Amino acid sequence: MLSASVLNAHEEEIATGKALVEKKIPCEQLSEEQLEAIGDYEMEQMHPGEAHEQMDEMMGGEGSDSLKQMHIMMAKRLYCQENSGGMMPMMMNMMGSGNMMDSGMMGGMYGGMGGWFSPLYTILLIGLIILVYLWIVKLWKDIQSRRR
Repeated sequence: MLSASVLNAHEEEIATGKALVEKKIPCEQLSEEQLEAIGDYEMEQMHPGEAHEQMDEMMGGEGSDSLKQMHIMMAKRLYCQENSGGMMPMMMNMMGSGNMMDSGMMGGMYGGMGGWFSPLYTILLIGLIILVYLWIVKLWKDIQSRRR
């Protein structure tokens, strides 16, 4: 019974978003709730049915603040044509909020950005510094051998 009411609410929000898009209301006149509905509608257009539901779950689940913010950002990007730097800053913003990183697929993959990502980045940076140092030493030796 509860899942049916959540499904109905989700379908109503998508229908509301579609109606707002069709009316072509200027972004300045839209509330956050209306932007959320438009974002939900836009996401349904890109990933219909089950795929949309799975993405919603990955972003915190129905009713979560992280999902609401993602829908709002999608509406601003797709409907309002606001160029916020693409999807990666949007995703990084969502991950930084802690909602997506603490659970689900993103949490396992990045470990809250302090997991395996940070040590790997540090190792790669140190490796790059060592390679540049060795390259400079080799160039220096080549220059010295040419002078003799």
